[in-house]
Amino acid sequence: MPLFNAPAYEIERPTGRCALTGQELVPGDPYMATLVELDEQERSQKTAAAALGFQRIDVAWEPWQQGKRPGRLFGYWKTTVAKPHKKKKLFIDDDILMNLFRRLADDDDPQRIAFRFALGLILMRKRLLRYDGNTRRTAQDEAGHDEQQQWWQLTPKLDLAKGPLGKWNDDKPLEMLDCRLDEQQIQQVTEQLSNILQGEL
Repeated sequence: MPLFNAPAYEIERPTGRCALTGQELVPGDPYMATLVELDEQERSQKTAAAALGFQRIDVAWEPWQQGKRPGRLFGYWKTTVAKPHKKKKLFIDDDILMNLFRRLADDDDPQRIAFRFALGLILMRKRLLRYDGNTRRTAQDEAGHDEQQQWWQLTPKLDLAKGPLGKWNDDKPLEMLDCRLDEQQIQQVTEQLSNILQGEL
């Protein structure tokens, strides 16, 4: 069974309302964008979010400041409602992307492994992760048979705020499983990631 097999999913669109209060999100207003983990029933639905086990939920700034949070919160970032007919800006900063990459390190869900691999490639393209080589390990597949896995050895930047010109953090290496996605599969999972985060990656 392939590690990643992405069917066509209908991409969810933002509702323009706070998920907790129903308040309309007006262009120019700040709000908190969140990623929440879906339960098993929610993951059985054929949506982009369900494919990766995450859903984007937006919360108005005022209720967030009052301490209101969606359940099963995985990650969050502050952003602003885009004005109509204005080109979307990238609201997801590099710290958020790297935090997602690190938090998914121990996840054994095949879709999330693919999600993390695509995220790792994005961070490498941004020169925030450096490829240092790979190692091979023996692991068991779903049927209990031995299989060879290839793990990429990576080094992150010491200070992401300095971007590609910053120093490398050689004291804290990372790794990621090469799940052997082809170019089309990488494109599919990157599009899912971009649509869930609602940013240009």
